[in-house]
Amino acid sequence: MPVIDCHHHIWWLDKHPHQFPPSWGTSLNRDFTPDDLKLELDAAGIDGTILVQSLDNYDETLHYLEVADRVDFIRAVIGWVPLADPAACARALDALKPRRKFVGMRHLIVYEKDPRWLLWPKVQEGVEQLRRAGLAFEAITNTEEQMETVLETARRMPDLNIVLNHLGRPPIPEQGWEPWASQIVQAAAFPNISVKLSIGGDVAWRWKWSTEQVRRYSDHTIQHFGASRVMAGSNWPVVLLSGGFQEVWSGIKNLISGLSESERADVLGNASERIYKLPR
Repeated sequence: MPVIDCHHHIWWLDKHPHQFPPSWGTSLNRDFTPDDLKLELDAAGIDGTILVQSLDNYDETLHYLEVADRVDFIRAVIGWVPLADPAACARALDALKPRRKFVGMRHLIVYEKDPRWLLWPKVQEGVEQLRRAGLAFEAITNTEEQMETVLETARRMPDLNIVLNHLGRPPIPEQGWEPWASQIVQAAAFPNISVKLSIGGDVAWRWKWSTEQVRRYSDHTIQHFGASRVMAGSNWPVVLLSGGFQEVWSGIKNLISGLSESERADVLGNASERIYKLPR
């Protein structure tokens, strides 16, 4: 059984400067490299990873793919292409065709001023190009309205591979439930949507990791999606705002400990291989 961390980042700030929200503090304002992560992966018994964009920047994507070509444990890259410019999007996707580790893209819609940005006609045209290319669209949401745009996109494109990041931003710091819980049920009704069992930055900076506080949210998600559409991800190094890598990964394993052996294998790696069609 492969063990795959389906969501992490790396960065060198002198190459691609980052501006983190002031509320996150300054602890992420340093380089985080594959060598740093390898120590954590080895300690946790993780075989491979999926590297996810941290900037809406095509140059970062090209850099990530160069890194992935050199680093064996990076199985795939989720990059960025300019969805809102269909012509530029087409050129970028065409240029990325030979890159076997490029399996999908993400846009940080959480930072768009218009919460319905994803439904702009030109953006939908770009997403349609992803669908035709058979690539994954990673959806990161923080609000009910942002989630609605993802659900509407799934309705319009039932064969688009949509991967919902970070449990769809459950209200863990607030210990809330709705409307998140109902939207998870709606999302799970679309067979083309899968979800990452991970915690996003909007939660991590507000809250200290507690496996037991995550449990009802992860249980609800797995109940409706099934283990075959749930993937374990650390969100390193952003999750360090909330807890250490080993604490978080052990917590994820604890959250799925009640599943069958085959279901645990799905969450810990098999689902990632299938959903991203990972090259071997």
